[in-house]
Amino acid sequence: MVSSSLDSDEKQVKKVLGLGYWVQGFRCFPWLAVIFFLKDGLSVDPSTLQILQNSANLPMVGKPFYGLLSDSIYIFGQHRIPYIALGAFLQALSWLVIANSPSTISIFTISIYLLLSNLGAAIAEVANDAIVAEKSKQPPSSTKNSQPSSSGNLQSFVWIASSVGGVLGNLLGGIFISRFAPQSMFLVFGLLLALQFFITISVSENSLGLPKSPSVGIKKQLSELLLALRKPEIAYSISWFAASYAIIPALTGTMFFYQTEHLQINSSVLGISKVFGQATMLLWGIIYNQYLKFYVVIFSGFLEVLFFFKILPFSVLIAQLCPQGCEGSIMAFLMSAIAFAFIVSGYFGVALASYIKVTGTDFSGLGLGLLIQAACTILPIFWSSCIPEDVVKSKAKKKD
Repeated sequence: MVSSSLDSDEKQVKKVLGLGYWVQGFRCFPWLAVIFFLKDGLSVDPSTLQILQNSANLPMVGKPFYGLLSDSIYIFGQHRIPYIALGAFLQALSWLVIANSPSTISIFTISIYLLLSNLGAAIAEVANDAIVAEKSKQPPSSTKNSQPSSSGNLQSFVWIASSVGGVLGNLLGGIFISRFAPQSMFLVFGLLLALQFFITISVSENSLGLPKSPSVGIKKQLSELLLALRKPEIAYSISWFAASYAIIPALTGTMFFYQTEHLQINSSVLGISKVFGQATMLLWGIIYNQYLKFYVVIFSGFLEVLFFFKILPFSVLIAQLCPQGCEGSIMAFLMSAIAFAFIVSGYFGVALASYIKVTGTDFSGLGLGLLIQAACTILPIFWSSCIPEDVVKSKAKKKD
């Protein structure tokens, strides 16, 4: 009877998280349309495009606050499912409004809607990450066929779900972008989010088998978060992790214009080409789960050229180090630090593009920019010693 209940819990958890992370990965589908809409419909230049893309991610920086709310404020006796549903609702609302807006929509107006969409995405991601962290610290079930989530299997599962969403998002985006108007893609994604909302509210949080934590005030939860962040193994790891991204100037806007204007790459080819990167991420999730769970964090600087590869092992590590009751807050703080690092990286990229005098029609300085960018990827290796050796050792002990 107990074993049957545990299996049911695992199925419900994978249902909620699988859908949530899949939709999260599929967000590249409407965003591909946004980029082309800003470039071709609103005629923005590369630097403005990159500033808009990175500024739209500002709600992601508020994840620690959303994590505190999720950890401390219960809605109808639940503190994860309602926030996932709220996030899906805000996203659906914003994309459906954009889909029904005129093509003459102003840059300011569409920016507000994109901020609202990312606010919803941030809230949902915080709640999803908190569930992963809570389930990852639970002992494995005793059923014969069950897999121990505490060993990183659940993190790999959601990573794979997100990657599959990314593969499909880029594949379908590449096909749709040359055949349909951007508003049609916004409508499709808005309806998908509406479906996620209704599926999510149909799930009872009690069926997830989450640990019972007493509801505490935000003030106490904040003090516990600050206390956890004072631990060297958490503070130093997150600081190094975020800085290793922030110092790399991103040239996404410049590269997009270079590919579409200078190389004349077809929009559908550009979208489909991103599938290979997402497929690589999917493969990494499978390989990590099977063979690389004792990943050594100081070598992850070498993987900067693959950009996102070190997120999975760090997520596993931080999830295991989270004090009980602070899972949502700590994981939210980690994701917030990553989001802030990406924003800083994007602004550095705009400054670099200005320095090397790259515009929407002149790409003569792009080679120098790429060399500077490559050099910056090496820098995190030189301060990797700030990550305490106890981080790796404590992880190894938890595995034994």
